[in-house]
Amino acid sequence: MSDDQPVSGDQSQTWVVRLAGAAAALAAAAAAQKALAAAWRAARGHQPPTEENSDEGIGLGEVLAAAALSGAIVAVVRVLATRAGARLAKRAVERSS
Repeated sequence: MSDDQPVSGDQSQTWVVRLAGAAAALAAAAAAQKALAAAWRAARGHQPPTEENSDEGIGLGEVLAAAALSGAIVAVVRVLATRAGARLAKRAVERSS
């Protein structure tokens, strides 16, 4: 399909659903990162390891634990948010049709 052809209703609805899912996933991942940082500070007494604070004497085990925990939480939250965002957007598109 070339760029000058009109987009069908189904394709534009799919685009809206995907965009909503992606936006929900990004927002949820950012919120999860903030929550994880706050929980890490409460449990460990300092910020979780990052590139910026890697020279502060944080051990490799703590770096690995933070990376694994962060990756797992963000991955799960992104999947759940993408599904929820897509579901809500799909309902909204169906109602407007």
